[in-house]
Amino acid sequence: MWSQLSYEDQDKGVLYLVPTPIGNLEDITLRALETLKTVDYIACEDTRRTRKLLQHFQIEQTLTPYHEHNKHHKAPRLLEDLKQGKRIALVTDAGMPAISDPGQDLVQQAVEEQIPVVSLPGATAGLTGLVASGLSTRRFLFYGFLDRKSKVRREQLTALSALPYTLIFYEAPHRLQETLGDMVEMLGDRQAVLVRELSKRFEEYVRGTLGELCHWAQEKEVRGEFTLIVDKAKEEQLQAIDVQEAAPWWENKTVTEHVEHYIDQGFTPKAAIKQTAKERDLPKREVYQLYHGLGPSLERGE
Repeated sequence: MWSQLSYEDQDKGVLYLVPTPIGNLEDITLRALETLKTVDYIACEDTRRTRKLLQHFQIEQTLTPYHEHNKHHKAPRLLEDLKQGKRIALVTDAGMPAISDPGQDLVQQAVEEQIPVVSLPGATAGLTGLVASGLSTRRFLFYGFLDRKSKVRREQLTALSALPYTLIFYEAPHRLQETLGDMVEMLGDRQAVLVRELSKRFEEYVRGTLGELCHWAQEKEVRGEFTLIVDKAKEEQLQAIDVQEAAPWWENKTVTEHVEHYIDQGFTPKAAIKQTAKERDLPKREVYQLYHGLGPSLERGE
């Protein structure tokens, strides 16, 4: 157990999570500007973009890159500086660091080392889009980016299909049409809102059903990063779940298909066999023999 007192004098340094504007530069807070001025240096996703932000506010500061491609060798250096008492600000290109961002890994490692992590409030596209979407804000689930592979993405959407929560996704423009098509099929044609260019001059909310939004994406020249807000499961979907016990997803698959499902997701054959045996309540040896054709075949659902 460890209790972090964020604003007491610390022997170790502090990692500050500083949100940056998602569009309009005036959305940055006074506290964020002061933090960026006074830390020892800033770890940022793209030094060019962050330098433009600093120049706009006439801030001179040392920058060091920290992103998805260098995080494994850069994180130990940052952690060592924090242990030596440095105060480091972590920023992403836009919005809250550590949300759909490699900053999450650095935060986890800092906490493991009992290094104080202080998060500043500020802009984030998911919540900004949600509160103006017109969909329920009472209960919601932020999912972020779905998988790039359609097969895996459809499995993810199936798992989300019966949840009684408004769903929040991020999506890149070149995958938007395909993702919307999968959503129509796996979630049903429920209400949704596409949000792009948040806080910028051409900010746009496109409201309609998932089918209508899919058609919109086919007809328009899609640009910009998108926040996608999707309505919760319809009442009849929720009632169906309440009335009948959900069958396991693998019910209509053979043991071999069950194992191959996990191999397709990146499991080793050994791990896939172990997971299949656990879910079917079968001995691992029996699953191994069935998968490798060393035993009698099982009919679907048995």
